[in-house]
Amino acid sequence: MKTPRYPHVNVRFIGEDGNAFAIIGRVRRALLHGGVSRDAVDRFTKEATSGNYDHLLLTVMDWVHVDGDGE
Repeated sequence: MKTPRYPHVNVRFIGEDGNAFAIIGRVRRALLHGGVSRDAVDRFTKEATSGNYDHLLLTVMDWVHVDGDGE
């Protein structure tokens, strides 16, 4: 698996709400808390919402470290 853009930002998936809006909100908060600029967070949101649910999950994994991604 490739290294995400912001590997220092960690988002938990296991045991959390899998609703797309909940995922996007959790990742946005984690990015902002991790010091990522609001412009970059907005780019994440635009990319994450530009496709289906599978696209959303792949986008999340491209941007942040996800707990439960096989580690």
